[in-house]
Amino acid sequence: MPRRLAQKLILSLTVIVVLIAAVAGLINVRNQESQLLNSMILGADQLSRGIASSTWEAMMADNRQSAYSVMQTIALKQGIDRIRIYNRDGRTMFSTVPGEANLRVDKNSDACAVCHASATTPREKPSTTSRARVWRTANGTRILSMLTPIYNEPSCSDAACHAHPKTNKVLGVLDVDMHLTPVDELVASMKIQVLVVTGIQIVLASGFIIVFTRKFVSNPIRKLIEGTKQVSAMNLDRPIEILHSSEELDALVLSFNGMRERLAEAIDEIRGFNEKLEATVEERTAQLKAAHQKLFHTDRLASLGQLSASVAHEINNPVAGVLNLSMLLQRILKDDGIPPGRIQEFRKYLTQVIQETSRVGRIVSDLLAFSRRSKPQRAPADLNRIIGVTLSLTEHKMKMANVAMETALAPSLPPVPCDSSQMQQVLLNLVMNACEATQSKGSGTVRVETRLSSAGDTVLMIVSDNGEGISTENLAKIFDPFFTTKPEGKGVGLGLAVLYGIVDAHGGEVEVKSQPGEGTTFTVSLPLAAVERPAEIPLLALREGEPAREPSVP
Repeated sequence: MPRRLAQKLILSLTVIVVLIAAVAGLINVRNQESQLLNSMILGADQLSRGIASSTWEAMMADNRQSAYSVMQTIALKQGIDRIRIYNRDGRTMFSTVPGEANLRVDKNSDACAVCHASATTPREKPSTTSRARVWRTANGTRILSMLTPIYNEPSCSDAACHAHPKTNKVLGVLDVDMHLTPVDELVASMKIQVLVVTGIQIVLASGFIIVFTRKFVSNPIRKLIEGTKQVSAMNLDRPIEILHSSEELDALVLSFNGMRERLAEAIDEIRGFNEKLEATVEERTAQLKAAHQKLFHTDRLASLGQLSASVAHEINNPVAGVLNLSMLLQRILKDDGIPPGRIQEFRKYLTQVIQETSRVGRIVSDLLAFSRRSKPQRAPADLNRIIGVTLSLTEHKMKMANVAMETALAPSLPPVPCDSSQMQQVLLNLVMNACEATQSKGSGTVRVETRLSSAGDTVLMIVSDNGEGISTENLAKIFDPFFTTKPEGKGVGLGLAVLYGIVDAHGGEVEVKSQPGEGTTFTVSLPLAAVERPAEIPLLALREGEPAREPSVP
C-alpha cells in the first residue's frame, strides 16, 4: 500500500476516474441498446401492421391461400424468423414453419400473458411495448416476438361471407418473430467502442492527474521536506522556494521561512548568551578554585593551631627535663673538672639531655612537615608510618582529654600512592573529631585500624570511637562545607569537607557509620592503583554545599 501523499492522491483520483468512466460507459451502452431495441420493436410493429394490411384484401375475399402465400413470401426476407396466425381460441391457423399448423397455444404462457392476464376478459388493445417479447432459442439466439391483434372490423363483420358476430372484437393474433442478431452485433461493437473510449479517457485523465499531482503537490511537498531536514541539520541559511504552486502551499512556505529566520536569530542569541555564560563560568570557576584553596589552607591553619597548643605542652616536658638535667650537670661540674667518681653519672645525664633534645627536634620536624604548603605530590608511601607520625602529634592532647588511643595496623601493608602531608591532615581531622566526640562522656577510646580490602586492590584506614555519635538528620550533612554541630567559636565546619575533597582527589571513598550514643566509624578507602583526578580539592560551590561525589552514608 503506498505511503506517500502524492501516491495516495494519484491512486484515489485514478480510481474515481475509472469508476466514473466505467459507470458512464455502462449507462451509455444500456441507453444505446435500449434505443436500438425500441427501434426494432417499432420496426416489428410496423412490419406486423404491414403484413396485416397486405393480406386484408385476401382475407376479405376469404382467399386464405393468397394471404398465406404473401406471409410466406415476407417470411423469406432476412431477419424474419417466423410468422404465425392464431385464432381467438389459441389454435395455430398458419405458420411459416412446417408442422406447427393446428397446434393449440396455452393462453397462460408468457407469450399470451400480455392479453390474457385476466381470466375473465382479455385485453383488446395492448400497448406496443407490451406486445413485444424478447426470448432466446435453444442455441442462444435472441428473438423479438411482436404480437398484433387482428380486429373484427365492421367491413368484415357486415360481410355476407363471414359469420363473425359484432361481439367478437378480436378475431385472432398475428405473431411475427425477428432475429436480434444484428442488434446484438451492433451492441457488442458499441461496447468495444465504449471500452476503448473509456480506456483512452482513463489513460488521459490518469496522466493529467499524475502530472498535476507531481507539479502542484508532490514537488512542493518534497521541497518542504528537504527544507525541514535542512532545519533539523541546523542549516538555516537556505530558504525554501516553490514556483507555480497553490496559495495554501505558498502560505505554508512563507510561514516556514519565517520560522526558519526566527530560529536562526534565536540560535544566534543563544550562541552569544552561551559565550557570555562560558566566560562568566570560567571567571567564577577561577574564583571558586582560589576560594577552595584558601579554605583548604585555612583549615590546615586551624588544625595547626590546635596542634600548636598540644605540641606546646608536649615540648614543655622534654624542655623542662633538659633544664633540670642541665642544672644537675652544672652542679656536678667543678672548677677543676668532673670528679672522677661522678663521670658515669655525668654521662648518664648528658645522654638524657641528648634524648630529650632529639625528642623536641622530632616533634618540631613533624609539625613543620604537616604545616608546609606544597602542591599535592603523589608517591608510594607507608600508610602505617604516616599514622604513627600523626598520632605522635596528638598524643599529649589525647592524654589531657582522658581518651585512650588504640591501634591495629596491618603488617606488610603495600605502599599507597598518596600525598603524605594530605593523608596526615585526613587522619588528624578524624582523630581530633573522635577525641571531641568522646569528651562528653568524660573518657573514651579512639581506635585506628588499617587493613587490605578483600579484593586486594584497596587499603582501608578505619577510625572509630565510642563517643556520642551523629544523629540521623545530621549524618547526610557532615561533609557539607560550613556545616558543624560544635558550639559557636569551636569550629567552622570545613574539616570533613576538606577531608572528603582530599580523599576524592586520591580516587578514594569515605564511608560513615554512626549510632547516636554508641559511636562513629569512618572508613577511608585508598586505591593501590593511582587514579587521575584534578589537582585541586574538588569541593563544589560554597552556596551549593555539596561534595563532588556523595560519600557513602548508611
